[in-house]
Amino acid sequence: MTTTATPWRKQLGDTKERQARDYLEHQGLHHIASNVRCKRGELDLVMRDGDTLVFVEVRFRASGRFGGAAASIDSRKQARLSAAAAYYLQRHPIALPCRFDVVAIDGAGALTWIRHAFVARS
Repeated sequence: MTTTATPWRKQLGDTKERQARDYLEHQGLHHIASNVRCKRGELDLVMRDGDTLVFVEVRFRASGRFGGAAASIDSRKQARLSAAAAYYLQRHPIALPCRFDVVAIDGAGALTWIRHAFVARS
């Protein structure tokens, strides 16, 4: 199922992704790519943390009513992110270890960085 974000939702998403990128760069990570899309999914951010390639999913939830931002990354979403990462690595062969991180942002703007949030799914 493909959905098109409304303009305000896209703008909000772009703002939160920029907030996450700024935070991670401040923590010493280096930005490589943003919004890498393929048929099976999208990578919000691709960053480098020392000798590790990091695929970052940025999640924003205004309310914690249904578990909050981090809880919204279910096994289906993890599989899509894994497929998108495999796509990226096919096109950009990089001999580095990889990991999946999540940056969860709540309605108050509090940001939580979860390193090694999950392992790749096939």
